[in-house]
Amino acid sequence: MSAEQVLDDNRAARRGHRSDKMRTATILSLILLGTVSVSLAQDSATNESIDPMWLFVPEVVTGSEFSMTEPVMGSDIPVELRMVELLDGVYAPIGIRKPAGEGPFPTIVAAHMNGGYGLRWIREWTNYGSGTLEELLNAGYAVVWMRYRAEVDTPYGSELTVREFQGRDRWSRGPLEYEDSIAIVEYVKALPYVDPDRVGWLGVSHGSEMLFKVASEYHGLRAGVATEPAAMDYLARLPDPPGAAPTGPEPETMEVNTPEMQAAAVEALRGRIDHAQAMLRINAIEMPILVVGRDRDHNQATFRLSFELMREAGKDAEWMSFDHDHHGFIFVQRDASGKYNPDPVQREAVDAVIGFFDRHLK
Repeated sequence: MSAEQVLDDNRAARRGHRSDKMRTATILSLILLGTVSVSLAQDSATNESIDPMWLFVPEVVTGSEFSMTEPVMGSDIPVELRMVELLDGVYAPIGIRKPAGEGPFPTIVAAHMNGGYGLRWIREWTNYGSGTLEELLNAGYAVVWMRYRAEVDTPYGSELTVREFQGRDRWSRGPLEYEDSIAIVEYVKALPYVDPDRVGWLGVSHGSEMLFKVASEYHGLRAGVATEPAAMDYLARLPDPPGAAPTGPEPETMEVNTPEMQAAAVEALRGRIDHAQAMLRINAIEMPILVVGRDRDHNQATFRLSFELMREAGKDAEWMSFDHDHHGFIFVQRDASGKYNPDPVQREAVDAVIGFFDRHLK
C-alpha cells in the first residue's frame, strides 16, 4: 500500500469514528474552556475536525482554495498560481497556464533540476525561462512549472510509511522531492481544464532523475522526457572502492567526448552500479520515456546507460543526444535583449520533444 493510501485511510478512520473516551475528553476540555455548551456537545453526532483528538468541530470548515492569476511578460496567456498540499500537509507552489478555451487539454508538468525557492522561483521562470513552455502552449498543451522540496542525502529506496501518533501522522522519514511531484501531478490531473489521461513530464538533470523515480512507483503519467537525467542515485551507483584515488571535479562540459570515449564510459559505469537493484526499479516502469543526452556532458554515460537499461528491460524508450555548451539547454531562457531566441540546437531539441509528446499525448 502506498503512503498516500495509508494516509488517506488513517484520516478517514479518524474522521469517521472516535472512541467514547476520546469524545468525552474533548467535550470536557471544551466545556472547561467555555467554548461550547453541554447541549451542543451532546447533540453533535460526529466530529468533523481533521484533527479530532485535539479539536471538536461540529461542521466541516471550508473556504476558497488559494489561487491567483497574474500576467506573464510578453504573453496574452496569464499564469494561475496555486498551492498544492503534499503528503505531510505542507504546501508547494505551481504556476499553470493553458491555451484559450475550456479544454480539457493535454498537459506537461516541468521539473527543472533540484527543488526549493518556492513561489518566487515560479514567477521568475514563468517570465524569464519559459521559451520552451511557450512553444508547448502554441502546440495546444497546458503547462505547469512546479516546485518541490530540495534534494536531500536521504538514501533513495527507503520505504515511506505513516502511522497514527497522538492523533496525528508520524512518518518513517520525511517525504522526498519526487514524492512531492507525485502529489502535484495528482492535483493537476484533478483540475477541470486538464485531461487526466494525457499528462506528461518534461525534466532536466535531477528533474529527469525524478521522472525515473516517479515512473517506477506511480503510473498516472502518459509519457515523459528525461533530458540530461542525473540518475546516479536511481541507477544505484556503488560507492568508490576502499583506497581508490580521489578524483578532482570534472568540468560540466568537456572539451572533447568522442563516441568511443562515451561508449567506454558507459561500459565502465555498468560495472559501478548495483545492476539487480537498478533493473528492479526499471522493470516497474510502464510509460514511454524519451532520454535526451548532451554529447560533451561529464555525466553523458549516466544519461546513456539509463536509456540502454530501459531498452534491455523491454521498455518503450527512445534516445537522442545533442552537442550544446550548456547543461539544461532544453529550457529556453530570454536573451540579453529580453527575447526568447533559441539557437539551432535548442530549436531542434524542442521540436523533437513536442513531436514525442504529440505522438503519445494526442
